[in-house]
Amino acid sequence: MDVDHHTLVGFAKSWGLFYLIAMAAGVLIYALWPSNRKRFDRAKRSIFDKDDRPGD
Repeated sequence: MDVDHHTLVGFAKSWGLFYLIAMAAGVLIYALWPSNRKRFDRAKRSIFDKDDRPGD
């Protein structure tokens, strides 16, 4: 099989979209998975843990 530029462009155009959709779905599932709620809530509150003020 001869792999040239046009073959790679055709492959990227046809399968690249499906690859990106699958990656986005994976990230969405990871972010909304119920067992990750504690981790994300802790990260959300962690910026307020220290009393950091400008100019100190």
